[in-house]
Amino acid sequence: MLLQIGQIAPDFTLFDSDKKKVSLNEHRGENVLLLFFPFAFSSICTAELCTVRDNISKYDSVQAKVFGISVDSLYTLAKFKIDQNLNFTLLSDFNKEISYTYEAFYETFSYGMKGVSKRAAFIIDKIGLVQYVEVVENASEQPKFDLIIKRLEELA
Repeated sequence: MLLQIGQIAPDFTLFDSDKKKVSLNEHRGENVLLLFFPFAFSSICTAELCTVRDNISKYDSVQAKVFGISVDSLYTLAKFKIDQNLNFTLLSDFNKEISYTYEAFYETFSYGMKGVSKRAAFIIDKIGLVQYVEVVENASEQPKFDLIIKRLEELA
């Protein structure tokens, strides 16, 4: 069952692209935006994350911590972050557990690839409750960033 607004967000611990463990619960007291994406270096994922990069001041102004999450390895994400000059944290869900837990997961993706993160956005508020849910079924579409910013402004 898809996560619902008002539900406690499932905690997780993942490695970031700097090989450091990051837990969602460590960020209680902050609004958090989780952006799941299929693959580093793919054209649409690159465009999506560069849109966030180019607008990071909007997220900073509402005190929102942004995390990009994919099933790519932390090594791939490190290279992607450097190449795209991304200014927010990328987390590796290489074992596919968190994408599955958040129901942001394709069992089968294009070219027969199995176990790929869906493009999805979740806002978790300061006390750990889900405040926004968007799971994009069509991987060629991007999240609705205007609605995400609006909801974060309401929570600031």
